Amino acid sequence: MGDWYQKKTFGSLAQTMADRFGSREALVFQEERYTFAEVLRKVDEVAKGLIQLGVQPGEHVALWMMNRAEWIFTMFAIAKIGAVIVPINTRFRTRDLEYLLRQSDTRYLISHDVSGPINYLDMIREVVDLPSAGDVITDPNFPELHKVVIFGEPGHRGCIGWDEMIAGATAVDDSELATRAAAVDPDDAVFIMYTSGTTGFPKGVVQSHIMLRLVEERAFRLGITESDTILNYLPMFHLFAYSEAALTSMLTGARQIVTETFDADECMVMTELERVSIMHGFDTHLKDLTEAHERHGGDISSLRMGIFVSGMKNSVPIVRRAAEVLAPMVTITGYGMSEIGPATMVGSLGDSIEQRAETSGYIAPGYECKIIDPATGEETAIGEPGEILVRGYCLMMGYYKKPQETAACYDEHGWFHTGDTGFLREDGYLRFLGRYKDMLKVGGENVDPMEVEALLLQFDGVQQVAVVGYPDQRLSEVAVAFVQRKPDKSLSEDDVIEYCRGKVATFKIPRHVIFIDEFPMTASGKIRKVALREDAVDKLTAST
Repeated sequence: MGDWYQKKTFGSLAQTMADRFGSREALVFQEERYTFAEVLRKVDEVAKGLIQLGVQPGEHVALWMMNRAEWIFTMFAIAKIGAVIVPINTRFRTRDLEYLLRQSDTRYLISHDVSGPINYLDMIREVVDLPSAGDVITDPNFPELHKVVIFGEPGHRGCIGWDEMIAGATAVDDSELATRAAAVDPDDAVFIMYTSGTTGFPKGVVQSHIMLRLVEERAFRLGITESDTILNYLPMFHLFAYSEAALTSMLTGARQIVTETFDADECMVMTELERVSIMHGFDTHLKDLTEAHERHGGDISSLRMGIFVSGMKNSVPIVRRAAEVLAPMVTITGYGMSEIGPATMVGSLGDSIEQRAETSGYIAPGYECKIIDPATGEETAIGEPGEILVRGYCLMMGYYKKPQETAACYDEHGWFHTGDTGFLREDGYLRFLGRYKDMLKVGGENVDPMEVEALLLQFDGVQQVAVVGYPDQRLSEVAVAFVQRKPDKSLSEDDVIEYCRGKVATFKIPRHVIFIDEFPMTASGKIRKVALREDAVDKLTAST
């Protein structure tokens, strides 16, 4: 009978949707609009261009590009011909690019010449010795790198122009593309997604086409259909947008609106104009969207669901406020990571506001989750925190060229150790508490920084806050609060500390407050606490 779940490949999705919904609008980017039939035509055009360029099955094609329609076409085209996409964070700069190109064994790099104020081609030239004649790269520092394709103006030395690559597609006939597509095995690698780097330099997570089952089953659980319109403002190089927007659209027939970057005010305007029904993001996005709607109002009656990573203590007031302001939108919470798959834990449309605000969802079919005491390895009781372990069908194939790091993540029974802390509740839902290394140890007492952050977010003058540890000779470490003031408020360090007194234990109260105009963020919208810890050491050490 074969597998009960019919395996499919990323590259097959455009054809399936074109067959079902050919004339329906599929994709909108700025002034560009494409039906599902037109998306298929564009995907095939890029796929043929890549074949003519020389891209072989299994080769790695890096995509360093801001959100745009061509991102969507390229991700499905690379998969269709059996190659492996390597999305690159658009915030990466020369040192990051050099590491990633070499570590990933990238064979082909596709990028902009210029996007906004950022000259990507100049950075590529600074890292890679592009040829003075022709387009074949022979830089000994990058022995695998063969060619660079540049989207933008034509005629850049040592590169192939995007339009030139597309023109080459005419030399490849339909039968050759069909043969390549038919040869793709769903169990093969489809992407290498580099972790966001909130805790250090990124590792390349290798995943196969099997991840489609996780995305498709979640879409069914949440009732996502061709009647929905997804607003995609998250960066496409991040798994969240990659799975919950691009893949979900091509699995369900939902229309997708792509924006180059996130702008909360623009998103709320877009929601009214395009009748958006689904949004995604982290608690920072949800907070900004809520405040944007409070400023401008507008008709958001089409907005039925928002999938936001929340459930942490500092997210609770944000989710509860959004429930009031952004109605009729229902927030769905989730928990996942590149290594175990997107939204391995996810809520449902029938969740209570308490579940939506204070949990990270329920385990997906085909997965198991347990919490252990990392000191003993024993499973903890319900409600008792420990390390989150996950086991299931869609765990990563491994970290690319890092066998020791891969092996260290698993135990002998196949459980993946996430490095996150949390607990399971009586209702089976997960409460995510954060990364273990984010937890503070103040004079022997455990301090959850998110508890302090949640408290300070209730302080009228605080716009955003993040709490990290700072070394202390007597107490091992103490809490430092990085605070972003609201525009019309004036706060002092004493104001912030005094607000905490009597509300939490004294060892949880920040010993230092550093005011900040803007937080260092990952491109996916997470605060980079590793950068804040370094900043605290620099600032506080210099002041003593």
